[in-house]
Amino acid sequence: MYIVVAIIAFGLLIAIHELGHFSAAKLLGVRVNEFAIGMGPKVLKKQGKETLYTLRALPFGGFCAMEGENEDSEDARSFLAQKRWKRIIILAAGGIANLVACFIIIVIIVVQMDMFVSTRITEIADGFPNEGENGLMVGDTLVSMNGERLYYVEDFSVFIQLARSGQVDLVVRRDGETITLNKFPLERREYMTNGRLQLRYGLTFDTIEGSAWEKLKYSGYMMINYIRLIRVSIAQIISGAAGFRDLSGPVGIVDAMNDIGRSSPSFLAALGNIASFMAFIGVNLAVVNLLPIPAMDGGRILFILLTWAIEKIIRRRLNPKYEGYINTTALILLMGLMVVILVNDVVKLVNG
Repeated sequence: MYIVVAIIAFGLLIAIHELGHFSAAKLLGVRVNEFAIGMGPKVLKKQGKETLYTLRALPFGGFCAMEGENEDSEDARSFLAQKRWKRIIILAAGGIANLVACFIIIVIIVVQMDMFVSTRITEIADGFPNEGENGLMVGDTLVSMNGERLYYVEDFSVFIQLARSGQVDLVVRRDGETITLNKFPLERREYMTNGRLQLRYGLTFDTIEGSAWEKLKYSGYMMINYIRLIRVSIAQIISGAAGFRDLSGPVGIVDAMNDIGRSSPSFLAALGNIASFMAFIGVNLAVVNLLPIPAMDGGRILFILLTWAIEKIIRRRLNPKYEGYINTTALILLMGLMVVILVNDVVKLVNG
């Protein structure tokens, strides 16, 4: 059941993305030949006034095929015949649509929350080895860890795990002053909690009542934090902390959603957890797609800006067909990478 829910959720993200491109193209007068949800053979189709609407067999992917997008066209309403600002808006509209949809999902989730946990320390466990003026004290607010801003306790959990060394650089706010604690030892150990020994960091943080304003703040925080985690992930790949096997495509994402659903205590909880993960993937889809990577929307936007700059320098117009050649080549390379990632996903599934 959760596999079906996950496939629908992932397909919905792609549909929203392509709908953003489609809506912007229609509003700006660009001819759209086909709007497709899914890839592969057509399952359902309906011919509109000028656009063919199709549902395809494979639930991963989709496209908005605009006239003259990657080839020569004499049609005045073709994509490459439009002014640069129109093409930039159309290309950016897919990512923007995902961001708006994901923020709505996040707000729906957050509205149901009664409280949030800050990074202000309200209790330090007995036996905590670094309590005091030269360490941590009750009332301290953790501001940042290893250069990363801490807003809520979730940030503490994420970045303490990424640190891995057992030592972190902390910035703490205490009585209005900022204190820096470099190479501060902070690792899990056994503390007595409610009469039982538990493995924890020994810190208890303050809770914040979930007022309407706090819920809106937390929703904005989640959006910003999802974007930040993308930056952190890219930095890990560049540094070698994460490898190619850590990348996932549609199959891996659906499998992760299925695992989230199966590990949830109830069906309603599963839907909520899948929706939260769906919002995270949607923000990933939007941001990565807007990065200046060849074949991605961001790469195409960058190319439009570069050709504008070149034309200003050489004082003549470049042939638009070259943009189409570059985009087509980059798309072929991107599809090849997606196939490799797909194989990687399948191998990981088979190997458990």
